[in-house]
Amino acid sequence: MSDAAQPTAAEVRAAAEAVKTALDRHLAAVERRSGEDDPAVYEAFNQLAAAAEAYDELLYDRYDEVTPFEIPGTDESLPPYAGPEEPNALSVLIRRDYAVVEPQRLLAQAERVEAAEYEDGAGADATGTVHGALGVLFGEFEPDEIASRHKEFGLEEGDSTLWVTAADEPADPGEWLEAPFEQIDPQRVVCRFDVSAVFDDEDAEDGAEDDDLEDDLDLDGDEDLEPLDADR
Repeated sequence: MSDAAQPTAAEVRAAAEAVKTALDRHLAAVERRSGEDDPAVYEAFNQLAAAAEAYDELLYDRYDEVTPFEIPGTDESLPPYAGPEEPNALSVLIRRDYAVVEPQRLLAQAERVEAAEYEDGAGADATGTVHGALGVLFGEFEPDEIASRHKEFGLEEGDSTLWVTAADEPADPGEWLEAPFEQIDPQRVVCRFDVSAVFDDEDAEDGAEDDDLEDDLDLDGDEDLEPLDADR
């Protein structure tokens, strides 16, 4: 880069001040958080990420220096929003990945559900396989409850994502059930929230520890399984 194209010291200073302002806004949004997926926190996060990236670039261009922190980028893969300004309908798309790490635990929990529902033993064959046990558990429990109790069911969380898309009108009943994810217009994605071990791995490389992913839990035997609510 030529000297003429380099940012001025004042521009670098202004970018640093913008990062400070974005940090304050992000903290304020977190302190006022109304729920796990508060859109105000999401917006403040993206603003902070953009301000930090701009400062990092100017700092490098002017002084050949970088910042010691890295904020995961915003959803650069998505095009700018081009949906209705006042949506009359919305779709929420959720994907959660799991690994079956304790199949015996999974089978035992499914057997308990079936034992409570079929006192005469009918239908017990469904829990004889892992895929059958998964069908029983996901048929009995809501996906959010599976997510919050996944370790009880012998599962380990993988990546997850939630997309909120806007529409002009609600879809007709049954219109998209055969292919629920094929007709998504990226330009109508209002926001998205991603959870991935990638972010945790990046933190770990810098010496950070993620307590949420390393909780100690005794999974050696079935005796520590918590009873399920059979009356649901």
